[in-house]
Amino acid sequence: MITESNFSENEENKPQQEHPNNDQAISENTPEASDVAHDEVEHTTDARSVGELVDEMEKLINQPNAGAESKAFNHLKNLVKNKVADEREVKKHEFEAEHETDESFSWEHPLANKISGILHIFHEKHQEHLKHQEELHQKHREERHEIIERLKRLNANSEPGVNLFKEIREIKKMWTEAGQVSKSDFNTLNNDYFHHLNQFYQMLDIHKEFLEQEYSHNLEKRLHIIERAKELESESSVQKALNELQYLHRLWKEEAEPVAEEFREKTWEEFKTVSNKIHERKAELTAQIEAEQLAHLEKKNDIISQMNAVLSNQEKGHQYWQNAIKKIEELRSEFLKTGNVPRRLSNENWNAFKVALKDFNSAKNNFYKSLKSNQLKNLEDKLALIKIAKDNMLTEDWEMALPLYKKLQDDWKKIGHVPRNMTDKTWADFREACNGFFNNYREKKKATGDNWKENFKLKTQLLADLKAVSDGEGSVEKIEAIKTEWNAIGKVPREKMNINSEFNKVLREKLKLNKINEFELKEDGLSGAQLTDKARKMKNQIAELESEITTLENNLGFFSNPSRENPLLTDTYNKIDEKKELLESMKVSLHQMIAGE
Repeated sequence: MITESNFSENEENKPQQEHPNNDQAISENTPEASDVAHDEVEHTTDARSVGELVDEMEKLINQPNAGAESKAFNHLKNLVKNKVADEREVKKHEFEAEHETDESFSWEHPLANKISGILHIFHEKHQEHLKHQEELHQKHREERHEIIERLKRLNANSEPGVNLFKEIREIKKMWTEAGQVSKSDFNTLNNDYFHHLNQFYQMLDIHKEFLEQEYSHNLEKRLHIIERAKELESESSVQKALNELQYLHRLWKEEAEPVAEEFREKTWEEFKTVSNKIHERKAELTAQIEAEQLAHLEKKNDIISQMNAVLSNQEKGHQYWQNAIKKIEELRSEFLKTGNVPRRLSNENWNAFKVALKDFNSAKNNFYKSLKSNQLKNLEDKLALIKIAKDNMLTEDWEMALPLYKKLQDDWKKIGHVPRNMTDKTWADFREACNGFFNNYREKKKATGDNWKENFKLKTQLLADLKAVSDGEGSVEKIEAIKTEWNAIGKVPREKMNINSEFNKVLREKLKLNKINEFELKEDGLSGAQLTDKARKMKNQIAELESEITTLENNLGFFSNPSRENPLLTDTYNKIDEKKELLESMKVSLHQMIAGE
């Protein structure tokens, strides 16, 4: 978990940056007031997310000189710390709004582990940098001691002459370009250096012309610094002006000393006056922040109004709530991304946001609680479909089952949601039953396909033989033989089933042509007991036909459009017509048989 301690570092562990100028010779950097103000502005206005800031931190630690970038890294770290704290506060408010119990709040940022790892890597690189800096400090300390010793020698052994000017310029240049040392060492060395430098200038009283040149050179630097400071008065970025003014003050102290007595106070007062004017512009920075925060307040209030308006719709259905949830989430994200508002109005604005969010969640929860009874009814309907699917899973009555399973699937889609904990199970059971039926259908169809084709060939030949039968002698025996052989042949392909209707039609025509009834076939020579047994069997056949017809007609009830025009039901209607025609014929035959007894 990201805590305050993750983001804290001791000031003495901050890295130092090397710079060729004396203003960077001090190794310990203390944040100025302008740097603090800069961090406040960044936290208020920085639009980058935690993830983007962490990516910047990761890029920084992968740089070759990462350990020296303490200021930039700590700045990013502080922004991440503040934004994580803001997100935690938002999560805590949401938690308290959704849980009305004393349950403790616990939350860890998704990037916590990555942030901790980055902080650890930077700490290691920073320590390596500090070790390297200490070695450099020792080297630079010795170099500065040597420069001071050279200045001492110049004071003690110099003779008036043309080389004196060149020598002091080289010494001053070497001092300016010397590397950085620790703050305590620098103060001692710097005081020692300027002490001997002033002694040198005092020694130059006998060389007044040279001293005047040196004073004139430093005065030019001061005037240049003052002119640049005046330009900063009109700088549009207040923060940039404050940062550069800080640099000019260091430059004044390190490189613009000394000057002639008559210019010392005058130039300093002028520079100080300009500096004060620039510092007065901090009020502009405060006003800018205030204006930005007021703009954020206006935007957040508008978001709250939009959230309240979402609940104005009086006809709230499931689709409405789904769209509303998406809209509220967008508004919530937009609210949280919007920057800070004035502190005096922060609590009021946040409470209004929480109330709007709570009102929406309460209304949404009430709606979905009312859906629970409907979901239970939907569950009953789906369980009924699952039972039908399982009961018919192993049937081989394809004419009935294929349309049935298509209707079951269509009905399933029309049924609404069921309780969440049953969604996956009901769907898995229904899919398993449907897949079981269709797998069985494909296997059986593949196994019987070839036999059905051969059956069709045999029936085609028998149909041709039946058509060739005339009304001559022996026709009854031929018809009986063809009929018996026909009944012994199995099924034909689905698309060829019309041949059965055609055979029955030709059979009826041949019976009428020969002026015989179907029951007369093989009836000659039967005893009374045999006729009674045959009548009993015929009654059983009639009962079976009636049952089959009833089943087929009941199956039609599963379809929303059970008309003959429905292409899925054509075969079913043809089958019903055939069975009804056969049933009527058998009933007539049975009647005649009973009458003959």
